[in-house]
Amino acid sequence: MSIYKKLDELGITLPTAAAPVAAYSMSMQSGKLVYLSGHIAKKDGQPWVGKLGENMTTDIARLAARSIAIDLIATLHAHTGDLNQVSRIIKLFSLINSTPDYTEQHIVTNGASELFVSVFGASGKHARSAAGVIQLPLGACVEIELIAEVR
Repeated sequence: MSIYKKLDELGITLPTAAAPVAAYSMSMQSGKLVYLSGHIAKKDGQPWVGKLGENMTTDIARLAARSIAIDLIATLHAHTGDLNQVSRIIKLFSLINSTPDYTEQHIVTNGASELFVSVFGASGKHARSAAGVIQLPLGACVEIELIAEVR
């Protein structure tokens, strides 16, 4: 099934891919691997600010992680020109803005992981890491980077 048909079935419209805001590229390819820079959570076009364990719940942060996954897919589309060229999602690295005693980073990251499996099927299942950090750029609650393989 076409990835675009699957996105349509899920009610997902891809946004315009983000542009870098500093001295880096949003995506780089080496061989068949595409590396996407970290994407922060955004809500209404602005950084989705919050700290887990202080002023944001795990359930809300899962939604933020899901929204990042949509942005990452948009960047993959911009890079490849055709999401059907993505053969596998290889790895996610998720950073969660959290207090030292917060321990549900992995649950937050499920918001992104589950969407990749919904969109790409078995090829969306990936390795991943989820870590708590003291702060993220602009106070964002979640940042995720991705590695994908293309045909």
